[in-house]
Amino acid sequence: MIDQLYNLKKTQTDQKLMQKGLLLSKIERFEAEILITKTQIDSASVQKFGAISDFAVLEMHKNTMRLHIQELKKNKKLLNEELELLIKDIIELQKETEQFGYILEEQKQEAIKRILVAEEEEANEYIQSKYISG
Repeated sequence: MIDQLYNLKKTQTDQKLMQKGLLLSKIERFEAEILITKTQIDSASVQKFGAISDFAVLEMHKNTMRLHIQELKKNKKLLNEELELLIKDIIELQKETEQFGYILEEQKQEAIKRILVAEEEEANEYIQSKYISG
């Protein structure tokens, strides 16, 4: 039973670690997109015959990109909060896994002790039977 609980907790921990990796990759994507958008804001300019030929349109475009950055930062913050909760869950699962691992090891050692005691009793009985018959 303890063996099954140990394996379950270990599997749950592995799943949480995979979720952590996914969250970290999402956060990195948001950071990259924020950086790209900031670069676009800095490099956007008025072109004489281009799509952006008016300063008002350019400013609207930059404001839209700034709003996009704010949304990305908000999403990144939510993911970071989710990541913190996930890390707490992982720590808790690792503690439980260690506890079950310790209990499992104790049970194995107890089983070995019982086997050794049984073998010792068997050896003593054999010696006594040899002594009596001999």
